[in-house]
Amino acid sequence: MSDQHFIQQLFIKNRKSFNHFPDKELAESFIDDLFNFLFTSYSGKYETEEKLAIQYQEIKNTFSALLFELIKDEQTVKQHTDQLFYELPEIYESLLLDAEAVLEFDPAALSIEEVLVAYPGFYAIAIYRIAHQLHLQKIKILPRLLSEYAHGKTGIDIHPGATIGKSFFIDHGTGIVIGETTIIGNEVKLYQGVTLGALNVAKENASTKRHPTIEDGVIIYSGATILGGNTNIGRKSVIGGNVWLTYSVPDHSIVYHKSEIKVRDNNPLPEALNFVI
Repeated sequence: MSDQHFIQQLFIKNRKSFNHFPDKELAESFIDDLFNFLFTSYSGKYETEEKLAIQYQEIKNTFSALLFELIKDEQTVKQHTDQLFYELPEIYESLLLDAEAVLEFDPAALSIEEVLVAYPGFYAIAIYRIAHQLHLQKIKILPRLLSEYAHGKTGIDIHPGATIGKSFFIDHGTGIVIGETTIIGNEVKLYQGVTLGALNVAKENASTKRHPTIEDGVIIYSGATILGGNTNIGRKSVIGGNVWLTYSVPDHSIVYHKSEIKVRDNNPLPEALNFVI
């Protein structure tokens, strides 16, 4: 096949199959502009409320342009844009509660400003809450594009379809995975490397609840893996580091691996030890 013929085929296929592709760079620009608008200092940027209002409108216009690439219908684009920005004040208030939870429970956090601009966990939650609203509006592709952008920047993978309550706290965060049908209550704390996943990835289960439910006040420490749509972690339970769970536990449970220490003497060890470095 000649280069010219191959290019012609690609052009035809792209025109037919990929005519509802979002602009990736525009999506990333939109979400960063919105995050910065909500959570960075206005000092030196906006001398008046009028200039702030202009910036707000520019962000809305960017979102409309981004959405038009997907929907190709001006009236539907306007409805979705109006809906997102109508919900934005509530999303903002929810995110402030998330930031306050970090400040309250992380001894390394010295100020709310530090949390807003320097904590990858908070950034990932912020992008999730915006992407989740788009998911609720049944907008395709774009919510995943935004969540994967946050995933790439933070190492935190939160599917926009997950349901997460108020005052959510992610500490460190790298390696966290939260699956599509996960339900998380209020005042839940996750540490790095936690996986809230499915027991299997069979395509026929796509429309079922595949991921666990984490009730209010639960703490899950680093490296824990909790799997399955029927797995329920009861209120105010503590899941220790590196725990593997595929079954439910009641309220106020403590689940952990017990470390055993054996003092070595002159006798041979009772079993072979495999050291991994």
